Amino acid sequence: MSEEVSIYQGKCHCSEVQFEIETDLKKVVRCNCSLCIKKGAIMHLVPNSQFKLKKGEQNLKLYQFHTKTAQHYFCNICGIYTFHRPRTKPEFYGVNVGCLENVDPFSLEVGLVDGRAYD
Repeated sequence: MSEEVSIYQGKCHCSEVQFEIETDLKKVVRCNCSLCIKKGAIMHLVPNSQFKLKKGEQNLKLYQFHTKTAQHYFCNICGIYTFHRPRTKPEFYGVNVGCLENVDPFSLEVGLVDGRAYD
């Protein structure tokens, strides 16, 4: 697992939504909340200042549930969850590690966030 800060390019399946993050990618997690357990994504949090949406804002659809505070974004063309704004950490973006180019999410040590505690 990388410990150096690097710039990672991310995109949805059809490439209509593209973003970039600057991070060390040393902590990736799964969440067991009612939404995340169904989408099964491996995620990584980055501060707002380290996230840049490069393309496709018009193709993003927002999904919200429960308190309607967290913002979960997906591509309205291919349906891929790309990133979200967590309810408990709105100063961060949670990105779908599977969207990052040249990163194998299955090769990373994955932690667990107890999102059920917030459902």
